[in-house]
Amino acid sequence: MHGSLCLGIDTSCYTTSVACTDGKSIVFSKGTMLSVAFGDRGLRQSEGLFQHVKQLSPLLCELFSAVDRTAIACVSVSASPTSAENSYMPVFLVGLKQAETLAAALDVSLIRTDHQSGHIRAALFGNETLLDRERFFAVHISGGTTDLLLVEPHRDAPYRIEPIGCSTDLHAGQFVDRVGVALSLPFPAGKHLEALAMQAENKDIKLPSAVKGMNCSFSGAESAAQRLLHTVPDAELAYGVYDCLARTLSKMFADAVSGKLYFGKPELSRDNAVGVALLGADRSISWNR
Repeated sequence: MHGSLCLGIDTSCYTTSVACTDGKSIVFSKGTMLSVAFGDRGLRQSEGLFQHVKQLSPLLCELFSAVDRTAIACVSVSASPTSAENSYMPVFLVGLKQAETLAAALDVSLIRTDHQSGHIRAALFGNETLLDRERFFAVHISGGTTDLLLVEPHRDAPYRIEPIGCSTDLHAGQFVDRVGVALSLPFPAGKHLEALAMQAENKDIKLPSAVKGMNCSFSGAESAAQRLLHTVPDAELAYGVYDCLARTLSKMFADAVSGKLYFGKPELSRDNAVGVALLGADRSISWNR
């Protein structure tokens, strides 16, 4: 082994990111959002892949200018969206192939993981006591997921993740983005819609909340929000979207969550490679015990 650091790479649908960790602290972390044309509601996988190719090399060069490459013990990469069998998106090939090349060039171990497991591990940063639990629930909400997950953690192996609740149509992030773009906000619209919602004076708008068991639906809420466009102040509609999300998700998780809630750090809750790097460090440390 060269050293004690793990380099992590994540090329998700909308962020290119790299990170480096020793398993206890974040040595380096940086990401670059993919560019989406104003008014569009997303990117084709081919365009996302092309942008990752352009953005990943500069980020890695910046990392190597800040980190001693001889201290890197392994390279960890998200090779798929989730740990489910046959989970696949072309954008993750960019990170995987670059990681394979780097691991070979540095003569270190290559660790393949997945984007969702990376999110869970990033949320566990600062909450590592959960790694010693037999299992816990995790919530993964994004433009491509609205998942309630049962997680069995391991320090020396990939997590066992069982989906037990989801959205049956639109994901929470899609709901936010569709309303946000309709309000002429940039994509991804989350932080812009949230800032707009903070300006709401009247908070009486109640969009429909649809939950059945531990599954939910946002298509009806999105249709209701679109009908209110230009008939109510934008800020009030934005607040209504987040109010709907809060009511829906709380009902969806109420039957599952009865214990203490743990929250990931906000800066580590968006797409980033920190969790991927931490997973690699966990594996590397276990191999060298």
